[in-house]
Amino acid sequence: MRCLKCKENAVIELRQHNASYCRTHFLSYFTNRVRQNIEHRRMFAPDDRILVAVSGGKDSLALWDVLLGLGFNASGLHLHLGIGEYSNLSLEKTRHFASSRGAELIEVNLAKEYGMGVTELSSKTGRVPCSACGQSKRYLFNKVALDRGFSVLATGHNLDDEAATLLGNVLSWQTQALARQSPVLPRTRPTLVKKVKPLYTLTERETALYCLLKRIDYVEDECPNALGAKSLLFKEVLNRLEENMPGVKQSFVKLFLKRIQPLLKSEQDVDVRDCAVCGQPTTREICAFCSLWQKALSGGVAYNASSGAQIEDRRID
Repeated sequence: MRCLKCKENAVIELRQHNASYCRTHFLSYFTNRVRQNIEHRRMFAPDDRILVAVSGGKDSLALWDVLLGLGFNASGLHLHLGIGEYSNLSLEKTRHFASSRGAELIEVNLAKEYGMGVTELSSKTGRVPCSACGQSKRYLFNKVALDRGFSVLATGHNLDDEAATLLGNVLSWQTQALARQSPVLPRTRPTLVKKVKPLYTLTERETALYCLLKRIDYVEDECPNALGAKSLLFKEVLNRLEENMPGVKQSFVKLFLKRIQPLLKSEQDVDVRDCAVCGQPTTREICAFCSLWQKALSGGVAYNASSGAQIEDRRID
């Protein structure tokens, strides 16, 4: 197996592109794909302040590394979600990367800031851990980016993530979710920060190899709460299809964005308002995050709306 560019020994074969690359040309290919995605989708400009949601996994660290290498003003945001040793290890990997690159890292500890981590939050509300986790991340990503003056929030969602999400939404015909599934979610109101996914055309296999070649130390294990998640099943199905039909994941996402999503514009028209508790955007009087925490804290801990949905460590008399 020879590199398409220089004919040296290749380190990876990309059947979906009918190409193989050596170390040097793979890293160039990976970086160029990210750059092209940014430019093609007009995700952000050189003068934008970018906040990268960094979990400590391969995708988000690879994205942060590429953006820093391209010269963008990119800071990291890590949420310590209180998922036992997994969260501690994730924080350790993220801090190590930030320190090695001299990059700014913003940390939010869910338990310290709001009173409990995802595991306890899930237990008290009866929500599955992934639901409580996802709700907390979506809320805090936007809130921190807004409060800190960042113009764009970037996440490490890759092609496998996007294809699996698309498959799940199609199987259940979640038309509003399909309408919102895009590499770019623009800022439609002052309380919403623009969200982008620069890795949406690159696979997990490619981000893993990028980290390996760049010697980026990342958390390799899946989150323990992800065991049995439907998204993993969807990825397995898509991987089996990809083995027999190279490029099927890429075509699935690309053609959806080109042919189907433009037809769903009416589903994007929703009544968005500011949450009566914290002021963040919501389609209801009280946002899902505040509702979740109110339910969790109904045992008597005060909920302080004026501080931006922070939790006061005191009892109600």
